[in-house]
Amino acid sequence: MPDRLPPLTALRAFDAAARHMSFAKAAAELNVTPAALSFQIKSLEEHLGQPVFKRLNRAVELTEAGRALAPGAGEAFARLAEAWRSARRAGDTQAITVTAGPALTAKWLAPRIFGFAAAHPEIELRFSASLRIMDFDRDEIDVALRFGLGDDAGLFSTPVIREWVTPMMAPELAARYATPEALREATLLHQDDTYFLKPPINWAAWFRAAGLGKAPEAGPRFSQADHALDAAMAGAGVVMGRISLGAAALLAGQLVAPFALTLSTDAHYRFVCPDGAETKPQIAAFLAWIREEAAGFDSLSEGRTFIAAADIPPG
Repeated sequence: MPDRLPPLTALRAFDAAARHMSFAKAAAELNVTPAALSFQIKSLEEHLGQPVFKRLNRAVELTEAGRALAPGAGEAFARLAEAWRSARRAGDTQAITVTAGPALTAKWLAPRIFGFAAAHPEIELRFSASLRIMDFDRDEIDVALRFGLGDDAGLFSTPVIREWVTPMMAPELAARYATPEALREATLLHQDDTYFLKPPINWAAWFRAAGLGKAPEAGPRFSQADHALDAAMAGAGVVMGRISLGAAALLAGQLVAPFALTLSTDAHYRFVCPDGAETKPQIAAFLAWIREEAAGFDSLSEGRTFIAAADIPPG
């Protein structure tokens, strides 16, 4: 039996029909007539020397040969589509698709992005806000801003934002809670976005670092850090604010961080992309801009007393 492959159009028709188990649905997907699709499958069967489908009255079934062929054909077309997308992106020097968490996108990227657009009008930025770790090829992503301790083996990865946390509140609350001890009477806003970190950088850790003992556990709890920040800006309570997300509100005077005690963590934001892609002009420009914007955090670090989360005794 010759090993020469059948025409690609015949294999494509078979793959669609095998996935749908319907000639009509496969024809609709490929934008051909059912007769044309049937002709392609017959051509494949003639090339193979045996049928790949059993034609029933109102349905089709794969034969043994069809079942042997279907997985490989499906995988091959999926890999071909992935390679095609990668090839198209490789030649694109005017667009970047960036994925970042919803909170960072809303509180840090979005308010600043006009500056990048003004400096680089030739580059189109597209954002995909998600907590899911996306695949660069499958999801057509160029750059990821990822938070945590991270393992980016096989990728270009560089730190861009060093994280630290401290109590943040609306200015009108600062007089009411003028000392760390006064926070025992405050509504503490809890958030779950950093609970995966070990050691933690939450209220319990900050209270221990301040020598205040056990932190109050009562108070609203938020799954998203930006929602907790919004509540703090509205005066609903005091949040253990992350500098990456709270910087804009601090600089605008919407929040204040009155206590010097600040927790640092090894967790940080990394700029991640496929190895070698960092040299592409539009990605290099975006990385330079991210670094320049992150340098603005330096002024907010002045006068702070930093304690590493790893140095805080467990509760």
